[in-house]
Amino acid sequence: MDLPALGAFLRSRRDRIPSTDVGIAAGARRRVPGLRRDEVALLAGASTDYYIQLERGEAQPSEQMLASLARALRLTHDERDYLFRLAGRPTGGDSGPAAHVQPGMLDLLQRVENTPAIVITDLHETLLQNRLGRALRGSHAEQQGLRASFVYRWFTEPAAREIYPEEDHPHHSRVFVEDLRAVVGRRGHDQDVRAVVENLLRYSEEFSQLWERHDVSVRRGDRKRIVHSEVGVLDVNCLTLFSEDHRQRLIWFTPPAGTRTHEQLKLLGAVGVQQMQSQP
Repeated sequence: MDLPALGAFLRSRRDRIPSTDVGIAAGARRRVPGLRRDEVALLAGASTDYYIQLERGEAQPSEQMLASLARALRLTHDERDYLFRLAGRPTGGDSGPAAHVQPGMLDLLQRVENTPAIVITDLHETLLQNRLGRALRGSHAEQQGLRASFVYRWFTEPAAREIYPEEDHPHHSRVFVEDLRAVVGRRGHDQDVRAVVENLLRYSEEFSQLWERHDVSVRRGDRKRIVHSEVGVLDVNCLTLFSEDHRQRLIWFTPPAGTRTHEQLKLLGAVGVQQMQSQP
């Protein structure tokens, strides 16, 4: 662990990023070539005071904060690993909340402004959401371990199912299991995948019964209904773009023609802004 070196590295990466690359207008009075400390803090979801402590080498960030900083600063995979090592944290693998979002996925997500969009792993662990994505599905950044996987929570925590109407639950259970079968076919030797499957077989009778059918199908797209406490039930098309190795997925939610979802998404945008303004 070398926290002073970590602070110096953060400063060097911050200085090299034009503000326009992250959607911040370059005003005439701007005095720094790259991003300001408060702008990096905002992009990473941290307070400005805490980020200043990081640059001074006075704090050891968590794995999730390091992952957020790597995304905010557009770090390459090698730079991200270096950042983790300076902080004395394990570099981790390609799954879980601290996984490195592939640059192409990150760029596309940031260009989708008026449509809810998320980046998830093939185990349905949320890596990143745009503003409307958080407003639609809520934030899952606090989930750790097995609970970071929405598939795991779906079969073990009844509250996870409240996002979909009850009559749609059998459909989602089936497609979750079929999709997980495909993941096992690609990388069933990985410890993260084995842990999810073994624990679901142990704790969920519903999962066990569906697993025994040996049905397999990658979840490439779907039309679903999502329950939102403020705007009601939204009918959406779920469009999916896969990374080259299929470990990450960019999903965006669009309103089907002839539905009222377009108006609901506009209302959702206003609700999302109010929620962000109400947070400390």
